[in-house]
Amino acid sequence: MELTLSIPALLFPAISLTMLAYNARYLAIAALIRQLHKQYTEKENMRIIRQIKLLRKRLYLIRNMQAAAILSFLGAVTTMGLLYINAGYWAHVVFGVSLVALLISLVLSLVEVQLSTKALSLQLSNVKEQEIKA
Repeated sequence: MELTLSIPALLFPAISLTMLAYNARYLAIAALIRQLHKQYTEKENMRIIRQIKLLRKRLYLIRNMQAAAILSFLGAVTTMGLLYINAGYWAHVVFGVSLVALLISLVLSLVEVQLSTKALSLQLSNVKEQEIKA
């Protein structure tokens, strides 16, 4: 397969949008953690503790998602540099690593979405309990 400058350049918009989405998730979770922390200091509640534990796991995943996406972005840039100086073999190797890093980032994103759904279900369990009592 011939690797040209345009191939790693195609990853730029995808990786940039992915990182933007990850950053938005991070900011939303940070705001939620602050809110839950405030609620917890006012009234200790096991449901809040469980939510905070899930949020802590999600923050860990998002940090690693972002790190993998950045590694992928750096790999794409390095690939372009290697192609520019006609180091084709190393360009292929670095581009492969870049693709693997992007794949890891996406898999971590899938796991984080699953945890997010679990956290929402935990939040909605409170509503179900109140409906049963009514």
